[in-house]
Amino acid sequence: MAKKKTPARKKQVTELSAAELYKLAQKREQEELQKSLEANKEKLIALRTKRRELVAKQKKELRKLDAEISRLSGKKTARKGRKAGTSVTEKVVAIIAKAGKISTTDLKAELKKKGVATGNLPQTLAYLKRQGRVVSPARTIYQVPK
Repeated sequence: MAKKKTPARKKQVTELSAAELYKLAQKREQEELQKSLEANKEKLIALRTKRRELVAKQKKELRKLDAEISRLSGKKTARKGRKAGTSVTEKVVAIIAKAGKISTTDLKAELKKKGVATGNLPQTLAYLKRQGRVVSPARTIYQVPK
């Protein structure tokens, strides 16, 4: 007659060795850590969603306040991006057109007289050359193309 296999029964905690208890404790600790991380992920997602909603609501309220302020004061709100008035690029082109041919030193002096910052003048002139709005017949000399 063949022996029937009995299903392996789980050992009681009192029957486990120290090494087995340690492994069991580590496994349990990992499972709890994983559960806590998953719970934190869900909380983070919920908090980030709530934050986005609050920021959107706040921006909407600020736009309303700004509109009311500008309506009451009679002033228009400042536009983002380019400032009102003539840009530095336009001023540079105007000075070059008026002078015919002008050196960078003279151009800088003219801009300073008008109270325009000249820190980006080389970049502005390079941009204008790429656009074809000014040409440089000689080094440091600029003119409007004919």
